[in-house]
Amino acid sequence: MMASLSLLQAVAVTAELCGRVFTEPAAKLFVEDISTYPEHQVLGALRRCRREVRGILTVQDVVSRLEDGRLGAEEAWAMLPKTEADSVVWTTEMAEALRVCQPLLDDGDGIGARMAFKQAYDRLVAAARDAGRAPDWQISLGHDPRGREQALRVAVERGRIGLDYAQTVHPALPAPSPEVQALLEGMFAPRLQ
Repeated sequence: MMASLSLLQAVAVTAELCGRVFTEPAAKLFVEDISTYPEHQVLGALRRCRREVRGILTVQDVVSRLEDGRLGAEEAWAMLPKTEADSVVWTTEMAEALRVCQPLLDDGDGIGARMAFKQAYDRLVAAARDAGRAPDWQISLGHDPRGREQALRVAVERGRIGLDYAQTVHPALPAPSPEVQALLEGMFAPRLQ
């Protein structure tokens, strides 16, 4: 994939603002390493790097700041179902990280479980991003029928799943309001800045 001149310039300027100037070959190699990601996501991540990174800019700095629809580890932890009654719409990385920390939860070690979850989740997200996989949001229905609609509605309104997919498990789920629908359509358009 050929990187755009604007991406090359954005990397060079970001590196300089973080405290280091890349040579042209280094900047080109850096861009090659991040060129598998959508350019609008990379440009957004570089904007965050300019605000947050102090010191040498790394590929990991950029990749970890991609806005690809995945949640940060803290937000993912907070979304986990607390009981089997709870419904959740989550990514495969969230489900796998929960499996890693479940024995600690079962033993009552909430702090250790949270730490294990975050470490596993960050590792799984990094591997998925490195492989170029988009987030795979899945529905996991709990036993409480009242909580199902709420979990599905929030996931649809946040653009994590489509209404059609949500209605396959909850046919009576209403469509989002026209205002929310307009916001959702804008979420998926490439961002140019």
